[in-house]
Amino acid sequence: MKTFSSSTNHFFISIFIIFFSIISISSSTSEKPYQDANTYFIRTSCNSTAYPRLCFASLSKHAGFIQTNRVLLTSAALNVTLASAKATSVMISTMSKSYGIMKPREAAAMRDCLEELRDSVDELRKSIGKMSQLGDSNFEVTMNDVQTWVSAALTDESTCTDGFQGVNGNLKNTVRSRIVQVAQLTSNALAFINQLASSHA
Repeated sequence: MKTFSSSTNHFFISIFIIFFSIISISSSTSEKPYQDANTYFIRTSCNSTAYPRLCFASLSKHAGFIQTNRVLLTSAALNVTLASAKATSVMISTMSKSYGIMKPREAAAMRDCLEELRDSVDELRKSIGKMSQLGDSNFEVTMNDVQTWVSAALTDESTCTDGFQGVNGNLKNTVRSRIVQVAQLTSNALAFINQLASSHA
């Protein structure tokens, strides 16, 4: 009787292990292709931008949200850009207050840059709000507005960096490196916007 019970238990344990292994393998193989497809979509889409490495690094973590949807890709790119622009604006504002005594040229460059960056943040925020209203009936008008605002945001960011041409030292390097990254993210987002607009032309 003990032998039968032991054999039976061993049999059921073996069946359970085999069943669990099959479930684990099937679940992993069913999820991985979707994850790979999402990541591949982002990578190939980023290859068409001016800064593909930055593009993929900033968007790959949102692959589950983006999936393989071009509208969601564009929205994600805009949101990532807005977050970077806001963080940079806070950084410049903090530096302006804590940097110490600045030369008149430095103070003017920081003040002008902060104003330009705040305009950029506002334009990116408008673009994101407009994208959330995107539909077939208003597609062209909406995309035209988004293109205009994001292009203006990119111009504002470029104007900010131009203002530091007569400034030397760590202040210029620190601010400019952050603004350049925001501008590159904006450029990538604009590339996706233009592609989305042309896909419905």
